[in-house]
Amino acid sequence: MAVWLKRGASAGQKAETDRKVRDTVETILADIATRGDEAVRELSIKFDGWDRKDYRLTKAEIQGCIDALSKQDLKDIEFAQAQVRNFAQVQRASITDVEVETLPGVVLGHKNIPVNSAGCYVPGGKYPLLASAHMSVITAKVAGVPRVITCAPPFQGKFASAIVAAQALAGADEIYALGGIQAVGAMALGTQSIQGVDILVGPGNAYVAEAKRQLFGKVGIDLFAGPTETLVIADETVDGELCATDLLGQAEHGPDSPAILLTTSDKLARETMAEVERLLKILPTAGIARESWRAFGEVIVAENDAEMVKVADEIASEHVQVMTRDPDYFLKHMTNYGALFLGARTNVSYGDKVIGTNHTLPTRKAARYTGGLWVGKFLKTCTYQRVLTDEASTMVGEYCSRLCALEGFAGHGEQANIRVRRYGGRNVPYAGKAEAV
Repeated sequence: MAVWLKRGASAGQKAETDRKVRDTVETILADIATRGDEAVRELSIKFDGWDRKDYRLTKAEIQGCIDALSKQDLKDIEFAQAQVRNFAQVQRASITDVEVETLPGVVLGHKNIPVNSAGCYVPGGKYPLLASAHMSVITAKVAGVPRVITCAPPFQGKFASAIVAAQALAGADEIYALGGIQAVGAMALGTQSIQGVDILVGPGNAYVAEAKRQLFGKVGIDLFAGPTETLVIADETVDGELCATDLLGQAEHGPDSPAILLTTSDKLARETMAEVERLLKILPTAGIARESWRAFGEVIVAENDAEMVKVADEIASEHVQVMTRDPDYFLKHMTNYGALFLGARTNVSYGDKVIGTNHTLPTRKAARYTGGLWVGKFLKTCTYQRVLTDEASTMVGEYCSRLCALEGFAGHGEQANIRVRRYGGRNVPYAGKAEAV
């Protein structure tokens, strides 16, 4: 049976935090819906100390951000975007329209239609996370979305050149310097100056995630993406330094980012815990990572690989780093995860920044029912049908009529009966006055 050497915050503590976030977001979204731009401006000043006459960046401002980066910076961004675009194009090619004649004269099909507009949130309050621009904007554009807008908060009192450049190079049609609830609220609800969108995508803090949850229905969303989560699955084939580095590399995202070690080695578990403490003395982002590890870090020792799979599927982590003798065992048997990183040569940071898979992934156990952001999130698979012959319409109509009668739907039945009369030449009485055919 698995043993916890360290546990994170209790469910009760998490629920109380969630309630406070939920109430705050509800109030703010109602204000944006009522007052539009005026509310957005007040919120931007309050939370980000940021005010502009127009939060949309001009072409000159965008070009200035691009020009502010070095040639190497631009090459690095372009390399990362090429990887994301390439994998997104492969995914898009795997999604095909279909059309088939299922019965003589009966044709069914579906088309994959891009949404008309997407709003992409790019986090940037603590760190200028330009990678989120690649993941959302490029993926939407590969899917064929005509209008893609982005919002990113100011960074240290001004818009971050790297984020703006990444958004522009990715193909964003409109770029706004806005963050937090006010950004996703404006994109979803629309204001006097910002036209609303059809779907919201992108990661964010707990408030952004809750805002997306409350806005779902008014617009589509990619998934419920809360604080970053990482699960390291390891055995004695690796060492504590490697495990601790991979845990703290994600814990630095924020003070509420769970980082969990799951191992079959008690020795490795204790070495990793010691290494975490050592690295926290030298890591530049230790202030955040330490709080995250204290409140949400966990260390679990399991009996064997099969038990690690069971525990991992119960955790359903956003990121799962597998460093074991046989990583493919977990690829074959695990079912609940946002993304797998197989073997010690890869890691979550590769996926976050450059390797090409999307880093907007399910958190808070949402991996039980959804994967991460991909081109399919921007597509609507819409069906159509066509009946080509009188004989086919008559045959289907007779079945439909009898089935409608079983349900008591006379109007539905008459839709079938009128076609049986017209295309089959049969004298079928009105559905409300006689038995179905």
